[in-house]
Amino acid sequence: MKKIIVTGGAGFIGSNFVHYVVNNHPEIHVTVLDKLTYAGNKENLVGLPSNQVKLVVGDIADAELVDKLVQETDAVVHYAAESHNDNSLNDPFPFVQTNIIGTYTLIEACRKHNIRYHHVSTDEVYGDLPLREDLPEYGEGVGEKFTAETPYNPSSPYSSTKAGSDLLVKAWVRSFGLKATISNCSNNYGPYQHIEKFIPRQITNVLSGITPKLYGEGKNVRDWIHTNDHSSAVWAILTKGRIGETYLIGADGEEDNKTVIELILELMGQSKDAYEHVQDRSGHDLRYAIDSTKLREELGWEPEFTDFRSGLVDTIQWYTDNQEWWKSEKELIESNYAKQGQ
Repeated sequence: MKKIIVTGGAGFIGSNFVHYVVNNHPEIHVTVLDKLTYAGNKENLVGLPSNQVKLVVGDIADAELVDKLVQETDAVVHYAAESHNDNSLNDPFPFVQTNIIGTYTLIEACRKHNIRYHHVSTDEVYGDLPLREDLPEYGEGVGEKFTAETPYNPSSPYSSTKAGSDLLVKAWVRSFGLKATISNCSNNYGPYQHIEKFIPRQITNVLSGITPKLYGEGKNVRDWIHTNDHSSAVWAILTKGRIGETYLIGADGEEDNKTVIELILELMGQSKDAYEHVQDRSGHDLRYAIDSTKLREELGWEPEFTDFRSGLVDTIQWYTDNQEWWKSEKELIESNYAKQGQ
């Protein structure tokens, strides 16, 4: 494998994967295919060698463009997605177009040209788990969790379109012999994440002198993983995973939203209660938790960031040091949230 396409490679998780490949596998040429919507940013790729990384601005639902690119590569890693739950509640159509039609376009091209395909998905396709008060310590793999055998039960337009895209891939593997794998990952945090998302929103609120916001009572639990660990896991699956298999990616990082926002405030020198409660998200999933045993035992993967506090320190420092990356959008993002009472 010498050439790969990374769709959505100018977005948060995709660009971190591109950085990971460049830093760890200099023999690989990466073509980034990105529509550069509001969530994609050329600045996320600044500093990467032009002889190793090429940006193609285009739509994954453009069959002619996709076919042309796919026939010239060895593998496709599909990150591109409409991914913000709040936006999917306001206007579901872009999620159907990108997550369903876009995925169909990619797997058809990969089927036609017999190209290796990896599909990056989310744990949200499984719905949610019951809340539990006795959350495990960070890094402890105990309690009820999602596995690759958990039935799909999506609860939002976003997660339902991602579930649909997963099922398309599974069907193309069985019906047409598509050389594909799927990964479902827990919530990512780290550099380059759009400031509409929970962790960077609160960090940039503090840096902007805005009171951080917590949905409802903040009891909802997410299983946090540093985006660098997501990248290394996807690479392991791409290069060592069994065709047709689904691997769940997680770092045993369960934290409720109230704990996260209070830790951000503490690390940024603020009072732990210096936030306000806002209207909860409609259909807000209660708890996510990933069982990554299969990935760890079968492919030998282990996360590097096993301490959420230290990972959060690094993330806060990145947003502090790179304020020019996000400041121009801050006012608009908060205005949009305010209109929704959030």
